[in-house]
Amino acid sequence: MAHTLGELLIRQKLKIINGLDSVRILENVQSDRFYTNAMMEHADDYATFVVEKYSEALAVTSDAQIFIEQRIDLTDYVPEGFGTGDVFIIADGTMRFIDLKYGKGHLVDAVENRQMMLYALGGLAHFDYLFDIREVEMTIYQPRLENFSTWRISVNELKAWGDTVLIPRAKLAFAGEGEQVPGKHCTFCRAKGICKALANQNMQIEKYDYKPAQFLTPEEVSDILKKADVIEKWLKAVEDHALYAAVHSGAKWPGFKLVEGRSNRKYADEEKIIEALTENGYSQDLFLKPKTLLGLTDLETKIGKKTFAELLNQFIVKPAGAPTLVPESDKRPALSSAESAAADFAGIEIS
Repeated sequence: MAHTLGELLIRQKLKIINGLDSVRILENVQSDRFYTNAMMEHADDYATFVVEKYSEALAVTSDAQIFIEQRIDLTDYVPEGFGTGDVFIIADGTMRFIDLKYGKGHLVDAVENRQMMLYALGGLAHFDYLFDIREVEMTIYQPRLENFSTWRISVNELKAWGDTVLIPRAKLAFAGEGEQVPGKHCTFCRAKGICKALANQNMQIEKYDYKPAQFLTPEEVSDILKKADVIEKWLKAVEDHALYAAVHSGAKWPGFKLVEGRSNRKYADEEKIIEALTENGYSQDLFLKPKTLLGLTDLETKIGKKTFAELLNQFIVKPAGAPTLVPESDKRPALSSAESAAADFAGIEIS
């Protein structure tokens, strides 16, 4: 839906959509239960970004071209492959490919992003015979994480990757052959709950023989921390697979059985509850909550991020977050250790 809204706003800004179609699409989007003011703000920012990039291209090349939500054929590289490129802008020997990522569960980087490289190859197959394209610029636009990443590669390098890496691997994968290689990409794989290669990698934690943490070397602790997130997600995938198979196909797992889980009581009909209490003389002050303010995130979503900031930022505080360990590649500055912090404040009176 965010892509539909983004496409609409781009076409509106470029004046390449008629009014009736524009109203119809906008009404459909705004009537959807997932629509929020925040989505409109993010989509408008995305559309503004795209139009600015197109304007920059026009300033260099008067006949620059833009293609929005372009269907692309990937079968030259991946059997039965197809996709839709969010935006292609072609000017001055460069094909700019912009990809809107509306999700916020996973930070996406454009650098050597193989999905974008594949789609860029599809774009080249579609446009190369019309334009003299020598370089490809790929941009990830991920507004809900304020993540904007760009990477460039020559057409020759990109096609060489497609021919020597992508085609042979896609052919093996499509045939159900080749080597299973676990990695971060497993997050999106529907087979992660039953993948032997992923299980073997994650079970290597046994080599530490479950030693207490204080007896592990710093290198061993770091190695385990690097694997923790992947292992947690893998365990959840295995649990989800086992439960689904037990419920829907009667699968049996040695040492386990399917039972009814714990549940909490709930009102079957709140109106009837209110009616019964009122008829029996209870004051509504006793059993009805007074109006309360929505949570910060819900309120920001309801009224939109920009409006929220303009009206309410002066009333918002952000306490220091609890210390947490992250990879060194994380952009946040490192904290001092407790001992170092104590030394920093030595001799200062705290009232």
